[in-house]
Parts: sequence; C-alpha cells; structure tokens
Amino acid sequence: MTRRGQLVLVAATVVAVALVPILFASLQLGYHDDVRSTADYDDDPSADALRVLERAVATESASIPSQYAWSANDSAVTAVRTGLEPQIDRLQTSQIEDGIHYNTTYNGTAARKWKDANCPSGPGRQFGVCVADRGVVTQDRVGRTHVLAVGFDVTTTTERGETTVTVVLETSGRSSR
Repeated sequence: MTRRGQLVLVAATVVAVALVPILFASLQLGYHDDVRSTADYDDDPSADALRVLERAVATESASIPSQYAWSANDSAVTAVRTGLEPQIDRLQTSQIEDGIHYNTTYNGTAARKWKDANCPSGPGRQFGVCVADRGVVTQDRVGRTHVLAVGFDVTTTTERGETTVTVVLETSGRSSR
C-alpha cells in the first residue's frame, strides 16, 4: 500500500470516529422529525372553541330558573338552544381567516349518558327528575327548570386535517370528554 493510500485510510478512520459521538447524541435525544412540538398542542383550536362554548352555556343557562317553571321545561330547552345559536354561528367563522373552521352540533346521546351518570334517581335524591332533551340536560329543582349540561360535537377543520371532539359542558364550568 502506498503512503497516499495509508493517509486516506487514516483520514477515513478519524472521520468515522468523529461521527460516533454524534450518532450516540442523536439516539439519546430521541430525535424524530415527524413529531409535533408542544407549541402545536398549546394552540389547539378545538380548545379555543370549547372555551367559547363553555362561556356561552354558562351565560345562557343562568337566567333559565327564574324564567321557566318545570312544567315549561320544553320551552326552556328551546330557549337555551335559541340563545346559543348566535354564539355557535359566530364560532363557525370566527377564525376562518386563520384557516380554521368549526362545525358545532348538539349531541343528544352524550347528554343522555351524562344525565344517567350524574343525576341520582330514587327516593334519596336531593332534587327532582333530570331530562336530556335535544342535547340539553335539565332538572326539576323546586318546580323550576335548571340547566345542568349541554352535549356537543365540535368538528375543527384546519390545514392539518379535521378533528371531532364530543364534549358535555356543565353549567358549573366543568366539562367531560
């Protein structure tokens, strides 16, 4: 082997040895180029929509007990849905310039499941019967209609794709997904 060949072999060995720490460092960091950063989760557009709906549900349900007797429960549910309609319509196009579109529909099944899990039945209950009607859960409390929760499906469409979230928003400010 010529002196030049030996020099090339030594240079290649030095370069290979220099690359070993870089290989170990990348394995320790767990680098993967197809992973979403935490920033992507912080600005989740579905979370923004749920916050808007949460405030709207709390606002719309606050005046219902003073306006509707339990015998007018059907009218109270209609009033809640009618009151939420402008906020839902505004939400639909609120971030369209940013490439975000929301489609919000009531989820009667989620509301019924919430009612079954959260409204006690039998003689030991503190308040009257609960009813899930058109996605809105109400309860008879001393002859007045009280709104307890509203079930929604929120579909968020962005340039990254479409996400659907089913949520039941309680008037107490809590939510369950």
